[in-house]
Amino acid sequence: MKTISVVAPCFNEEAVLPLLFSRLTAAAETWGMPFEVICVDDGSRDNTWKLLRQQQARDPRWRGLSFARNFGHQVAVSAGLYHTSGDAVLIIDADLQDPPEEMSRLLDKWREGYQVVYAVHTGRKDGWVKRFLAWSFYRVMARAVPFTIPADSGDFCLLDRQVVDTLNAMPERHKYLRGLRAWCGFTQVGVPIERHARAAGSPQYTLSKSFRLALDGIFSFSAVPLRLASHLGLAVSILALAGVVFTVFQHVFRGYFTRIGLGPEPSFATIVIAILFLGGVQLICLGIVGEYLGRIYDEVKGRPPWIIHESAGIEARTAPGRFG
Repeated sequence: MKTISVVAPCFNEEAVLPLLFSRLTAAAETWGMPFEVICVDDGSRDNTWKLLRQQQARDPRWRGLSFARNFGHQVAVSAGLYHTSGDAVLIIDADLQDPPEEMSRLLDKWREGYQVVYAVHTGRKDGWVKRFLAWSFYRVMARAVPFTIPADSGDFCLLDRQVVDTLNAMPERHKYLRGLRAWCGFTQVGVPIERHARAAGSPQYTLSKSFRLALDGIFSFSAVPLRLASHLGLAVSILALAGVVFTVFQHVFRGYFTRIGLGPEPSFATIVIAILFLGGVQLICLGIVGEYLGRIYDEVKGRPPWIIHESAGIEARTAPGRFG
């Protein structure tokens, strides 16, 4: 009989964990297949790990990993995938914005032969600013990458074992799993699922973290920002050349330009504005290059992507660094 693994990253989720335990267990017991749930505590500062250990003692099907510090949401999901053994793996956030009861719909598509089944979020309960930014990001990503990334799809998904093994074999540190699962290919399908509000507690995935994740997605899969920097430099050069031509004409046809109110006049404000404008363009271009360079720096150090401090019900394995 095939088995199912569930990966649930957690960060300061003590308020919602009791609901997660009851709802996810009840949903999983309707699948008719053996299952395991691997919760990854991403360096929580509350009682998250204590509750995970208590749940593992009550139900051995629940297992836990505790990071030595906060490594980030995508790293926590990667660590969970690394420790799974099921024929299919379901990924769900602990905040229950994605209802565990909908997992059966993802499993139905997997039984039909699809290897990647992802949720297409409908009816998001986030604020309008976050909804607009999320909508904009997916449309920008669709134009920036050379492959198709489904719009409005989140981390809530099902991955076949072949897909999980492929993702585990990728050594990169700044993983954007929504992009990687699309980049891998395989047979994929989306399932529309309404995204709910948090079941309890306060949001842990802030706007700044979402922005950082968006940058990881863009810089991990696209060189478009570098090309945009080149285009911006070309546009500024053309603008500067046009300014030079206009200045020459001002002095050659001084009388005409004076009559229409555009006669040449010395202005320190114009010089300062031009210098600040050019300096800003240069700093933007350097910042874009720095984003790519910083990622290269992180990769070549070859450090392990996560460090596990403690485990419950599972043999913890720290993923090797690039050279280890």
